[in-house]
Amino acid sequence: MSAGETHAAEERGPVTNLPLPRYVSLKTDEGNVRRGPALSHRIDWVFKRRNMPLEVTAEFGHWRRVRDQEGAGGWVHYSLISGVRTVIVQEDMAALRMRPSNDAPTNARSEAGVVAKLGECRPEWCWITSGSARGWVKKTDLWGVKPDEIRE
Repeated sequence: MSAGETHAAEERGPVTNLPLPRYVSLKTDEGNVRRGPALSHRIDWVFKRRNMPLEVTAEFGHWRRVRDQEGAGGWVHYSLISGVRTVIVQEDMAALRMRPSNDAPTNARSEAGVVAKLGECRPEWCWITSGSARGWVKKTDLWGVKPDEIRE
């Protein structure tokens, strides 16, 4: 394997063998964010939003280093996170469309900051659901999904 191929290979977590970085969501209403991967480390802050998407950037034992949309983060116990995928709408009044197309009819609009469940993703669009609102949203209007990510 050449050096170029090594860099192209996806990095895997040493504990889970899942891709790094990857997106997850906060499973609980509150999650302590620690300075290091142990209960003995100081709590720097507390995430207080169930289902908030987080990006896992490292693993150590039962701990995952995560960051939020603003880049704030630290270490959380793995029991606080879920593999259920959610996103945060970044664009205020983002259009949720009936089809993945700019000229498709709009089903609803979403305010910036709304957390939605992530469904199928195509190269430029993702299907999201938030309460009774659902539709296709431009990937660039979302945080919690990789630009090249395809989901079925």
